[in-house]
Amino acid sequence: MPDSGLLFWMLVIFIIVLAVLAKWGFPVITSMVDKRRNYIDESLKLAKKADEKMAGLMKEQARIIGEAREEQNKILKEAAEARNNIIRQAQEQAKDEAAKILAEAKVRIEAEKESAISQIRSQVALLSVNVAEKVIRKNLSSEQAQKELIEKMVDESLKIDSASGN
Repeated sequence: MPDSGLLFWMLVIFIIVLAVLAKWGFPVITSMVDKRRNYIDESLKLAKKADEKMAGLMKEQARIIGEAREEQNKILKEAAEARNNIIRQAQEQAKDEAAKILAEAKVRIEAEKESAISQIRSQVALLSVNVAEKVIRKNLSSEQAQKELIEKMVDESLKIDSASGN
C-alpha cells in the first residue's frame, strides 16, 4: 500500500491534470466530436437527397426508356408496312412484266408460226412447179415412164428438203 504522502501528491497531480484537461483538452475533444457529428449528419442529409434525386432520375429514365420503346415499336411497324408495300409493288410489277413477256412471246410464236406456214406453202408450191416443169419437159411415151419420172422427182425434192433442213 502506498504512503499517504504519495497518495496526496498523486491526488493533487491528478486534479491538476484533470483541471488542465477540463479547461483545454475536453472542449477541444467535444468540439471535434460535435464537428464530426455535424459532418456525419450533413453527409446523411446529402445522401438522403442524393437517394431522392437518384429515385427521381430512375423514374425519369424508366419514362424515357418507355417512350423510346414506343417510338421504336412505331418505327418498326412503319418499316414493316413500308417493306410490305415495297414487296407488294414488286410483286405487282413482276406480274405485269410476266404478263407483258407472255403476251410478247405469244405474238412472236404466232408470227413464227405464220412465217413457217408461209415458208412451207412456198416450198410446196415451188416443189409442185419443179415437178410439173420436169414432167412437161420430158417426152413421156408411156405410163410406166411417167410414174418413174414422178417418183424420181418426188425423191429428189425430198432429198433437197432434208438437205436444207426444212
